Amino acid sequence: MNRILIVEDSERIASFIQKGLRAKGFTTTVVGDGASAIDYAAGAEFDMIILDIGLPDRDGFSVLDELRGSGVRTPVIILTARDSVRDTVTGLEGGADDYMTKPFRFEELLARIRLRLRTEERHTEVTVLTAGDLSLDIHTRRVSTAGGPVDLTAREFVLLELFLRHRGQVLSREQILSGVWGYDFDPGSNVVDVNVRSLRRKLGAQRFETVRGMGYRLP
Repeated sequence: MNRILIVEDSERIASFIQKGLRAKGFTTTVVGDGASAIDYAAGAEFDMIILDIGLPDRDGFSVLDELRGSGVRTPVIILTARDSVRDTVTGLEGGADDYMTKPFRFEELLARIRLRLRTEERHTEVTVLTAGDLSLDIHTRRVSTAGGPVDLTAREFVLLELFLRHRGQVLSREQILSGVWGYDFDPGSNVVDVNVRSLRRKLGAQRFETVRGMGYRLP
């Protein structure tokens, strides 16, 4: 399931994009300013970022520049009400993968997203994630340890994938909610703790560290 970060300060446009993408099976997270976009993009695993240029706190071009400068290589499609060639070139030269001019049709945005995701998968696809004797096969959806195959629920699988992709990194409950549930749940919910306990029960308690006051880590 592809995870998309939508950076758009217009609630109407953000809702329009989010509803359309969720109906197509994507997991989405919405933020409305540049500072939040940088925090989320750096702290959680996304497959695509849809970035509006006209943000309230800073220009989207500067957000893109900071993301690329910090090593974030997630594909970015910029949204802009500006249709000049200069703005288009600025976005593409700044590290954007594509752009859409407002107003736009959802079907065209969806087609561009799917095209970029297919291109990215061909170049960077990793099929098996591992940590010691623990392995997760993204294609076959199989998880195994030295003791053999392990059955996980769909949410547990995505949660384990998130831990494996960020091995050694402390993930806060908010980051996990964003990466796995797309913030469908209230940040105060204990759904993260419940699912981590379930993974510990199935895979071994020693695999997941609790970092008091911060979150969880797969060492």
